Amino acid sequence: MSAQDFLVELGTEELPPKALKSLGEAFLGGIEKGLKTAGLNYSKARVYAAPRRLAVLVEQLATQQPDRTLSLDGPPVQAAFDKDGNPTQAALGFAKKCGVELSEIDQSGPKLKFSQTIKGQPAAALLPQIVEDSLNDLPIPKRMRWGARKTEFVRPSQWLVMLFGNDVIDCEILAQKAGRTSRGHRFHANHEVNITAPANYAEDLRSAYVIADFAERRKQIIARVEQLAAEQNGKAIVPPALLDEVTALVEWPVPLVCTFEERFLEVPQEALISTMQDNQKYFCLLDANNKLLPRFITVANIESKDPTQIVEGNEKVVRPRLTDAEFFFNQDKKQKLETFNQRLANVVFQAQLGTVYDKAQRISALAGFIAERIGGDADRAARAGILSKCDLASEMVGEFPEMQGIAGYYYAKHDGEPEDVALALNEQYMPRGAGAELPETLTGAAVALADKLDTLVGIFGIGMLPTGSKDPYALRRAALGVLRILIEKKLDLNIVAAIEFAIEQYGTKVKSAGLAAQVQDFIFDRLRARYEDEGVDVSVYQAVRAVSPTSPLDFDQRVKAVQVFRALPQAEALAAANKRVSNLLSKAEGKVPDTVEAHHFDNPNEFTLNAAIQKAEQAVKPLAAAREYSQALTQLASLREPVDAFFEGVMVNAEDPTVRSNRYALLAKLRGLFLGVADISVLG
Repeated sequence: MSAQDFLVELGTEELPPKALKSLGEAFLGGIEKGLKTAGLNYSKARVYAAPRRLAVLVEQLATQQPDRTLSLDGPPVQAAFDKDGNPTQAALGFAKKCGVELSEIDQSGPKLKFSQTIKGQPAAALLPQIVEDSLNDLPIPKRMRWGARKTEFVRPSQWLVMLFGNDVIDCEILAQKAGRTSRGHRFHANHEVNITAPANYAEDLRSAYVIADFAERRKQIIARVEQLAAEQNGKAIVPPALLDEVTALVEWPVPLVCTFEERFLEVPQEALISTMQDNQKYFCLLDANNKLLPRFITVANIESKDPTQIVEGNEKVVRPRLTDAEFFFNQDKKQKLETFNQRLANVVFQAQLGTVYDKAQRISALAGFIAERIGGDADRAARAGILSKCDLASEMVGEFPEMQGIAGYYYAKHDGEPEDVALALNEQYMPRGAGAELPETLTGAAVALADKLDTLVGIFGIGMLPTGSKDPYALRRAALGVLRILIEKKLDLNIVAAIEFAIEQYGTKVKSAGLAAQVQDFIFDRLRARYEDEGVDVSVYQAVRAVSPTSPLDFDQRVKAVQVFRALPQAEALAAANKRVSNLLSKAEGKVPDTVEAHHFDNPNEFTLNAAIQKAEQAVKPLAAAREYSQALTQLASLREPVDAFFEGVMVNAEDPTVRSNRYALLAKLRGLFLGVADISVLG
């Protein structure tokens, strides 16, 4: 079957830069889906996306659909005709469904059948609908109309190119009649561009100062930005999202170096970087010590004969923004950071839970409590806690919300606060997302934990639990943050004690009955997904959860030990034995004795198991106390043979109640050894 290249390009007014990449990918995906549904084979397809155009090139697209056979089964013959041989409604309905007379239906088998060969259509006849469907399915939250037309799209359409081989496909889409004429760069080549063939699309546009390939423009921008940064003895900050946005703003990228006055470097560099990146789409430069240089790189969309004018224009535009940041910073420094708490005493954190200042006071007390237990300084943690929300009332954070915590750090340093106290004001928000960095200081860790636990306890305490996808107070993220800080920084904290302390801080504002257990369960439930992502079997998590560790670090250490134990050859048999022991003990009548009396043994296997348990107990208890859980379980693996022999040779439920009770006591000792680490009966 013959094949030809196919090209579609929709020209528009400037497309939304933040959405351009995803629009292009969705356009390609929609066309590939349409071709697949139509049964049109092709070798490969690629997308082009630039500020004023979306295009897809399909190489070696089949010119014709293959013929296909449609086969439909109908009702059984006995249901299709009555006893007199007259067709029933079932038969007539099937014929109608097939679009033929009943006489054309095959009645030779046990069921009515209809087969039809459907001739394949030319690809050129199918492509307009495929393109239109793909455009209609683009992820566009809000479409617009233009002129007097009822047509809707993300931006007004301007032209349409649709070539199949050398031929234009005759159609109209989004009020544009298809042709072979595109448009060049708005300034360098503001004229029509004839597309000579689909395969020549990129080069035909390049001659008109348009680099249509998004990936090529992106690569060109980053290479030139890095080169210019190196020439300035710096390195550029190039966030991927900003790079994509800048790539979507230009058809012919020309990066240029600009400068600003050095006096602005007195302002926190995070504020300067934020305003230059978010508002101006500039790439900032850092020196070898990661300090901001008084230079930035802008990406022009024109190759100017006098680039100095572009540079000066950008320098003029950025100056007022940097001046604003400077003004807010200087205004805030006129008063001590702690005085901002006066404003926060009038700002509501949550209607039932009080003000933001109330929250800061609770965080202060809880942070001191936590710091004492993780090896930190309680007084400094409490100090950081009381200052933790102050910068929310500052002019800087009011103008640059992303500066919360960072502004607090600079103001605390200006006030002469200790370094770890100042750092904690920013570290309290860590981790800011999945995989993001954790607090470096113990003071910061204590405040971060206190902030998150206070929110969890408060919101749970007034019954506002997260449901489904709704989690307005980001409680799941808070719980995951608590776990990451404690586990990854190896901080041993009794989470239950911390939760109970947090509940006390709220007094009567929360319903305390059962609240500690509820919050603890919510936090530990988050571990299940964490371990599943790491490839840990859910039964390992359940085995540890069953023994209710109160420290997330301890929980993690047990999980890792059980995961190792699970791979041992003795694990399966011991898990099964523990399950059997658990079932037996659950059915025991009366209280199981705490001690084992050897004089009640009447079977050598009892003596053997008892001796093995005593030996294991001596080795395992110190290991478990030292949290050497892997070594403890390795020691317990040696019990497999005496346990197997016991169950083979001993009747646990002996007729003599004293003997029976003694055997239960022996099994309880065995089970207790394992429960010192985890309930491995869950593994069976």
